[in-house]
Amino acid sequence: MKRQQICILGSTGSIGTQALDVIERHSDLYEAYCLTANNRVHELAAQARKFHPAAVVIANEEHYDELRQLLSDLPDIKVYAGAKALDDIVEASPIDMVLTAMVGFAGLSPTIHAIKAGKKICLANKETLVVAGELICQLALEHHAPIIPVDSEHSAIFQSLVGEDANEIEKILLTASGGPFRTLPLDRLATVTKADALRHPTWDMGAKITIDSATMMNKGFEVIEAKWLFGVPVERIQVLIHPQSIVHSAVQFIDGSVKAQLGVPDMRLPIQYAFSFPERLTLDGQRLDLFKHPLEFFEPDLEKFRCLALAFEAIRQGGNMPCIVNAANEVVNRGFLDGLCGFLQMGEVIEQTMQRVPFDPNPSYDTYVATDAEARKVAREIITNNP
Repeated sequence: MKRQQICILGSTGSIGTQALDVIERHSDLYEAYCLTANNRVHELAAQARKFHPAAVVIANEEHYDELRQLLSDLPDIKVYAGAKALDDIVEASPIDMVLTAMVGFAGLSPTIHAIKAGKKICLANKETLVVAGELICQLALEHHAPIIPVDSEHSAIFQSLVGEDANEIEKILLTASGGPFRTLPLDRLATVTKADALRHPTWDMGAKITIDSATMMNKGFEVIEAKWLFGVPVERIQVLIHPQSIVHSAVQFIDGSVKAQLGVPDMRLPIQYAFSFPERLTLDGQRLDLFKHPLEFFEPDLEKFRCLALAFEAIRQGGNMPCIVNAANEVVNRGFLDGLCGFLQMGEVIEQTMQRVPFDPNPSYDTYVATDAEARKVAREIITNNP
């Protein structure tokens, strides 16, 4: 049987490296056709030597010469650089599926190109649906490009819906670990540090998503994603704090029945399921022992986690408002990591940016691009003027 050819957008990140582990474990079924990174040139070169893809792309063109030199003894591996190269490579005819594991708005354009090329999309880039959910869903339908979610929560919902066909969803129960500050009082959040925020209690993730988990903006983005992926209005999506991260999410149907997907925290499972759907493949690793794991659930504190409330507000407004929130969040997330703003200030900057950037109820792709640029500019100005 022909091995499925996979393009990994963001192969050096947490999702990308675990996807390569899945590919290595099932090398009879999958092959890495293309690997990409933004700045991690040495990591990308090392991956290329191990997996020998047909092509590699470094998004930051400043690293092109270095990457080409690092792989000069492997002439069969084509080396490209820049945003356009990302857009072009996902359209390559041998590619069967594209894992979109890039972080941020930068993942939107190559995902659109992959969809237009009719590729299967294994979606791990939250911002694609957060920023342009309506456009992405339209394009996927038009070009017959299936979208399989990779986020553990959306994969859990997807798995819970398999076999349910047109049965009506009454409610989506989206679980959240609550991050490192779940039990910390609001008045203590003003003084938390980057190191505090990066200590996630259950998941090992990249810095950006770990900070988003600490503010719970990550969960807000997942609410927006769920709306578009599963066609459920935001009023029927409920966030539950579940510290053990065992119930990855659940679906409640109109008869009151609730179906959930449970498992130990291991991102290889949803990655592998996205690759293999509708089949399940063997996966080595720890198994869930319900005798050892209590299952607790709590309501989120929207006053303490202001970012989650802002995400709900953004999707209720619709239009380009989620795009504004995403852009501002990327700026404040980086600002917090760089020591330019405090933990609570992140939500304040996002809210002010929402108020200042022009709202468009019917955005086009060009509107999203312009909105993203304007919101970043405004958010940076707010941080600069309010150190």
